[in-house]
Amino acid sequence: MTSPLVSCTELAASLSGAEPPTLLDVRWRLGGPPGREDYDRGHLPGAVFLDLDTQLAAPPGPGGRHPLPEPAELERALRAAGVRDGQPVVVYDADNGSIAARLWWLLRWAGHDRVRVLDGGFAVWQAEGRPVTTDVRTPAQGDITVRPGGLPVVDADGAAELARTGLLLDARAPERYRGDVEPIDPRAGHVPGAVNAPFSAHTGEDGRWRTPEELAAHFADLGISGERPVGAYCGSGVTATSVLLALAVAGVGDRAALYAGSWSNWSADPDRPVATGDLPG
Repeated sequence: MTSPLVSCTELAASLSGAEPPTLLDVRWRLGGPPGREDYDRGHLPGAVFLDLDTQLAAPPGPGGRHPLPEPAELERALRAAGVRDGQPVVVYDADNGSIAARLWWLLRWAGHDRVRVLDGGFAVWQAEGRPVTTDVRTPAQGDITVRPGGLPVVDADGAAELARTGLLLDARAPERYRGDVEPIDPRAGHVPGAVNAPFSAHTGEDGRWRTPEELAAHFADLGISGERPVGAYCGSGVTATSVLLALAVAGVGDRAALYAGSWSNWSADPDRPVATGDLPG
C-alpha cells in the first residue's frame, strides 16, 4: 500500500519527474491571521494556495463551523487550482498535517485517490533547506469531477450510534474533551461515549509523523480492533480528518467515518447530551 504521506525527499524527486504532482498549500490557523499571508511570504515552488474557510468548507451555520463544501463549489476551486482527474496531488500545511488532512480527505471523498500529505509540512521542507519562492503560479485549468461519497460521512445521530456501538474518536485537546475549557463552541464537553484521540499524538518531536507501527499501537490502545466501526470528530470537522489520515497511515481504518459537523454542530443543539471528564460518558 502506498503511504498517504510523502517525505520531502520523495516530493522533491517527483517534482522533477515524469509525473509531477499538483502541489496545494492549505496553511491555516484557528483565529488567524489568514494562511494566504504565510503563502505570500514563501511557499513551495509551483504550489497553489487554497483557503480552508472559503474554498474547502461551506459557510458556517447549523451544520457547524466548517461544513463540507457544496460539490460544485469544491469542483470549481479544485479545477482553478489545476487538479486533474487521475493526476497525483500533494497537499501541505504549516507542519503537522492536521489542516492538510482536510483536503486529503475531501479529495478522496470526491473520488480522487491519488493524493498524499507532505510529512512535516512547510516547516520540515524549510528546515531541510529546500527551495522556497514568493512567485505565484497560475495553473492550467484542471478537469477534476467531484463525485461525493468516496468516503463515509455521519451526522449527529450517526455519531451517537458510533459512540454506542463502535468507536467514536474525539480529536480535540484533552482539556476540551474533558470540558475543562471551551473557547469556541456553545457548550463544553464531548459526545457521550466518545474516546479522546488528540491529533497532536500523530507526530514526533521533530515534526514528522510517527511510524505506521507506532500509530497502529496507539490506536490499539484506544480500542481499534477488527471490524469495529470507527468514526472521528473534532471542533468543526477539520482536525478530525487528521485522525482519519493517521488511521490510514497505520493501516487500521481506511474507511472510518467523519462526523463533519463535529462539536460545533453537536453542542449547538440543546437536546443533545454532553459528557465531561476523562472517561467516555
